[in-house]
Amino acid sequence: MKISMMINNDIRQLEVDINEYLVDTLRNAGLLSVRRGCDTTSCGVCTVLLDGKPVPSCSVLTVTANNHSVTTIEGIQEEADKLSDFFGHEGADQCGFCNPALALTVYALKHELTNPTAAEIKHYLAGNLCRCTGYVAQERAICKYLGVES
Repeated sequence: MKISMMINNDIRQLEVDINEYLVDTLRNAGLLSVRRGCDTTSCGVCTVLLDGKPVPSCSVLTVTANNHSVTTIEGIQEEADKLSDFFGHEGADQCGFCNPALALTVYALKHELTNPTAAEIKHYLAGNLCRCTGYVAQERAICKYLGVES
């Protein structure tokens, strides 16, 4: 099936199977920052933004994204670099496997919530799992990036 999607502000025409998941479509299109994790929506490492909202791409059929906008970490590189600096300063960077999805979620949070509290940030990030950090340094870095008291 032929579909059209805006991927990182670039309109793309793609040939996809009707039962293909967005994670596979994006990876097949060369966007390897979209990670494959659990394939059950439990870990969050496959998160992308669909029309600006974080979604687990392992559970979104690509055909449902027809005529919609998809953003991966490549589409927010400048903001991701800024967040990465905060992660580095707080010692929140470990293996980095979860970072693209986490950065996309933080980016969406920044645009959706005005002056979020630390508790609202923690709630918004639920579902983005990290096996390395324990989250304290990540939460501190994200609060500093957003200008929120942790």
